[in-house]
Amino acid sequence: MSDPRTRGLLRGTALATVLTLGLVVTVTGCSRQPNASGNSATTSQRAGPGGPFTLVDTKGKTVTNETLKGKPYAIFFGFTRCPDVCPTTMARMELLRKRLGTDADKMNVVFVSVDPEHDKKEDIASFLSMFDAPVIGLTGDPAELKRMEKSFKIYVERVPLPNGDYTIDHTARILLFDRDGQFVDTMDAKEPEAQAVTRLKRLIDA
Repeated sequence: MSDPRTRGLLRGTALATVLTLGLVVTVTGCSRQPNASGNSATTSQRAGPGGPFTLVDTKGKTVTNETLKGKPYAIFFGFTRCPDVCPTTMARMELLRKRLGTDADKMNVVFVSVDPEHDKKEDIASFLSMFDAPVIGLTGDPAELKRMEKSFKIYVERVPLPNGDYTIDHTARILLFDRDGQFVDTMDAKEPEAQAVTRLKRLIDA
């Protein structure tokens, strides 16, 4: 696990970025927009992202699309070593949850790692501990994750680095699902805070 001082610095930086830049997602290596066919609530649910999956959370408990039913949820696909968009997006969700007030616990926030080679349960738990919000962190078998990425229409591409390491380009939007697990919409990274909160409240009240 990373040093607490480092986690605190990263979290503070991410929050500052959210507040001052409005989550402008333009950085290489965690910046692609989704290939989902719909960006509005009027899009046919059948044509949208989603489908069955079986993953595990940070405590090793099995989580499926069925176990998430009962509450609407916002799901984001990322990786723990992402230097910018992923921590900033999670800080964004932390901020929006606070703006929801007493309604915050009526929906779930889900983080799915697209880097099973590196991100073990402990890594995801450490990453999510930077944020003052409950988040369901998930990983699983690489083949299952690939299948889920395809059904959720998530772009993921491993990008080699000169030092022999790698980074990952991936969809950088949040997908919204209703309490029945049906796709509703995507959340634009540049969306004004008040508008985002209104849409989340509408999702909760539906």
